[in-house]
Amino acid sequence: MKNKLKSLEIKTSSDGFWNDKSIANNILKKIKKFNNRLDFYNELSNQYELLDLYLKENIDNNKVNIESISELKKFSNLVKDLEIRTLLNNNDDDKNVVLTIHPGAGGKDSQDWAFMLYRMYIKWAESNNYKYSILSYNEGDETGIKDVSIQINADYAFGKLQSERGIHRLVRISPFDSNAKRHTSFAAVFIDPLIDDDIDIEINDNDLKIDTYRASGAGGQHVNKTDSAVRITHLDSGITVQCQNQRSQLKNKNIAIKILKSRLYQLKLDEMNNKKNELNLEKKDIAWGSQIRSYVFHPYNLIKDHRTNYETSNIQKVLDGSIDEYIKAYLLFNMEKNNVK
Repeated sequence: MKNKLKSLEIKTSSDGFWNDKSIANNILKKIKKFNNRLDFYNELSNQYELLDLYLKENIDNNKVNIESISELKKFSNLVKDLEIRTLLNNNDDDKNVVLTIHPGAGGKDSQDWAFMLYRMYIKWAESNNYKYSILSYNEGDETGIKDVSIQINADYAFGKLQSERGIHRLVRISPFDSNAKRHTSFAAVFIDPLIDDDIDIEINDNDLKIDTYRASGAGGQHVNKTDSAVRITHLDSGITVQCQNQRSQLKNKNIAIKILKSRLYQLKLDEMNNKKNELNLEKKDIAWGSQIRSYVFHPYNLIKDHRTNYETSNIQKVLDGSIDEYIKAYLLFNMEKNNVK
């Protein structure tokens, strides 16, 4: 474990390298991805050596210290991440991702549920030290959100979050019901790979409806309250995307176009895989019978994935971002399903 992997380097001053900036940038992106993977394996190696050192000290002192437990947890998390990475081998798995959440029918309860999911994914990204940005955030009428789009930049972000794509169902005593009755709420989660410039998706300007509006709502420093927000509707597919995190209307439009291309690319993949009817949520009700996962808070505590049957009663831990076990269970389920075919 002592031999460290060296990062890749390229002399960008070489004759002709920048003659075609598009090709040069794609090469640099690929090098960055390889270096990120090398950094991960080196971090795993370093953590192993550090843990080994602590364990030897524990044996010599005949006791376990707090630092050893902390380092063991760090190493365990890295191993879990490695296990997930070994299950990701599709072409787009290593891409960054755009995650979008839409509440279903149900007013305040569904909009509040959409916000809870938004918080869960932000916590997941933060716990893994993933970079993210809020592309759009539209507040609900009184609480929660009407929709939100998040860009998450990380190795294998798209591959990992495939497990979250679908309709999420919540059962709880509604905090908005004065009679304290049990309510069922739904929200749809869309997962789309953020495609690179080397993937060409043609969009006809005549197929686009472009609206501008004033950005509003939460989002902290990521969202600016200006008149520069852009909403684009692709008339042929019915897909709507929006961006409001930039002060410039042109920048928001360019980002929205990039998101739209990612959505259209994913739609094309679905059609190629004969999954259009199953996965095209734009044409599917966000309601009963279509959920991928249920979050039950009453009359008992249980979060169950209906595809893999993986479940846990620790609902707060999951809502605080601990979804890696659901991700791993889904990837194993998908691998077994594909092997059967």
